[in-house]
Amino acid sequence: MLSYQPPRISLANLPTPFRPLDRISEILGGPRIWIKQDDCTGSANSGNKLRKLEFVIADALEQGCDTLITCGGVQSNHCRATALAGAQLGLKVHLLLRGDDEVAVDGNLLLDRLANAEISMYPSSEFVPNLNSLFQYWQAHYQNIGRKAYCIPMGASDEVGLWGYLQAAQELQADFDRHKLSPGGVVTATGSGGTQAGLTLGFQLLGSSIPVYGVAVCDSESYFNNKVVHDVKLWLARWGNRLSDITEEQLIGKLDVRTIAAYIGPGYAKGYSALFESIKVLAATEGVVLDPVYTGKAFHGLIQEIKQGRFEGVDDIVFVHTGGVFGLYPHKQEFGFD
Repeated sequence: MLSYQPPRISLANLPTPFRPLDRISEILGGPRIWIKQDDCTGSANSGNKLRKLEFVIADALEQGCDTLITCGGVQSNHCRATALAGAQLGLKVHLLLRGDDEVAVDGNLLLDRLANAEISMYPSSEFVPNLNSLFQYWQAHYQNIGRKAYCIPMGASDEVGLWGYLQAAQELQADFDRHKLSPGGVVTATGSGGTQAGLTLGFQLLGSSIPVYGVAVCDSESYFNNKVVHDVKLWLARWGNRLSDITEEQLIGKLDVRTIAAYIGPGYAKGYSALFESIKVLAATEGVVLDPVYTGKAFHGLIQEIKQGRFEGVDDIVFVHTGGVFGLYPHKQEFGFD
């Protein structure tokens, strides 16, 4: 695939399981659905973010940093993964969370607290427009007290984190080869864009024509199409001199970015009845647990796209389960449970 790889630390249990979901496939009557279980990268610390953090935290350590600053929603899977990984490695972690100080300590937030992460809560009106300045403020704060902080963007989705899913694409190709599959597509949730970007670029670099579909959980189709291209350009700008046989024109011109943005519902982290029903059906049918923020919307979208005929004539389709089960817990009432 690529002869060069940047520094990496081991955080995730890899390779993750890959298996068919035959019962739900039979119910839907479309292609055979296979699942790549990146929810199994760990136990309390699990999900797609660990693949990215293997490279991102290695980059921080390479720069001599002792503190990680990152951001997300109050139930951010990425923030939880960073908090626990930081605790594992003896690094201080500071989380900038979009939320309310009065929010219940549940799900991912409970794990953030258990990992002893520093937490600063900001309402959306302050968080969204001022995020860059908040990063700058806290990075300067740590410098002033003799620490060196490394800022990790939302979801660890940048040119460094992108390496996590370049490697995952290679792992998936090994899964396909082992099972003698040529899937008609790979489907994943996309929220900060890094998983979608890594897989899209990864399959291209492997010379594969398998399309990657990012099912958006926020924003729009055009946003993610642009974000993927942006991240790939940054990746090439940083490491292109080590990959002399790849030019930006060749890479970007061939990049096949596909986003499905029809299943966001009322907004980010906001559910709807059909989504909750799809989550319940998959748990009862296959023992696979999804969350209503990311994976639930992606799998619900896959179900609807199969029913609408997008994958007609396709024998096999792959769903990448990016984790997030802890984000399910605060939504128990929406499932009708007290």
